[in-house]
Amino acid sequence: MAIDEKDVNEVAKELKGAFEDFKKANDKELDAIKAEKQKLEEKTDKMNEKLGEIDNLKAELEKELKAAKRPDAAKGKDVEAHKKAFLQFLRKGSDDGLADLQQKAVQVAVEADGGYAVPEELDRTLLQLLKDESPMRRVCNTITVSTSDYKKLVNLGGAGSGWVGETTARPATNTPTLAQIVATMGEIYANPQATQTSLDDVFFDVEQWLSEEVAREFAEKEGSAFLTGDGTNKPKGILAHTLATKADDARAFGSLQKLVSGSAGVFSGDNLIDLIYSLKRGYRQNASFMMNGLTVAKARKLKDTDGNYLWQPGLQQGQPSLLLGYGIEENEDMPDAAADANAIMFGDFKRGYTIVDRMGTRTLRDPFTNKPYVGFYTTKRVGGMLTDSNAIKVLALSA
Repeated sequence: MAIDEKDVNEVAKELKGAFEDFKKANDKELDAIKAEKQKLEEKTDKMNEKLGEIDNLKAELEKELKAAKRPDAAKGKDVEAHKKAFLQFLRKGSDDGLADLQQKAVQVAVEADGGYAVPEELDRTLLQLLKDESPMRRVCNTITVSTSDYKKLVNLGGAGSGWVGETTARPATNTPTLAQIVATMGEIYANPQATQTSLDDVFFDVEQWLSEEVAREFAEKEGSAFLTGDGTNKPKGILAHTLATKADDARAFGSLQKLVSGSAGVFSGDNLIDLIYSLKRGYRQNASFMMNGLTVAKARKLKDTDGNYLWQPGLQQGQPSLLLGYGIEENEDMPDAAADANAIMFGDFKRGYTIVDRMGTRTLRDPFTNKPYVGFYTTKRVGGMLTDSNAIKVLALSA
């Protein structure tokens, strides 16, 4: 059979038609896959968000349960008298005998400048509320001092040793090196407002209101300072210290080790494993991750080579959700997972960073500046110090 040009043209025409049909079918299939993928991504994101809410709810319920079991602090006679006089000062502005009472109850000398030390019990309540509100106070070491000039000596190591025989001479060995670290202090303030009418109302719990308002304001400012504060009129935060890629034995004291993810704005399960094992074994026992909620959501999607999720929910009471076997402290002051961001920290924060509270929160009652409101200008000296730069590691999402 002879084949002419007409036959080839017909086959080519049929091929073109078949290809057009194929493209339509394939495009339809791809569109369907894309639509289904988008639906699944939306569904996954919603479930991820819900999972985070449930996880946070569990942690909050456990916190409330712990608070409910906390015994009340013992109330001494002087403390009760100081508290009663202080609440009268808040409600009515009457400071009769308050200066004498506060020196007996709080045992700190304060100048009579119109401000008064918060009663001991109220100060402890404020600190507990701050701990509940602030992720940094939950995981870091916290101390209360009577002076704003707080210093601490740390051992940098360097002691020598050697093997000797029974009668061999024993020459002097190297002496350990000590370094002095100083807390960077700052004054934090809040100025909540209330009407005199509400203060006169016997149903208005001014003590609880003042504690909650001040704690909320302090927690927001403190949390950011303990993490990224530059040390000017505020504490110097963890991430404000020098970051270096060198290991512990080669890095300068007071600088933190930074690991690099290898991809801008992205991290993997391998990055998290490297971060964990960059920390010496002695620190890993009480270590945890710190990242913000969006980064937690990304970490929750990571799997190992067998398809197992690296994040596991805490299903028992008192058991937190774990990432690679370690707890996660969610801190919204941590940077988002973006290019070159120091988005994830891992370490023993109690050993690594200390929050220093200056004893005595002070309140000045101001009924004049913002009538008809009464302002309660509340101040507190607080600081922070990096106590062990080997105890905390940072993951930078850089190429």
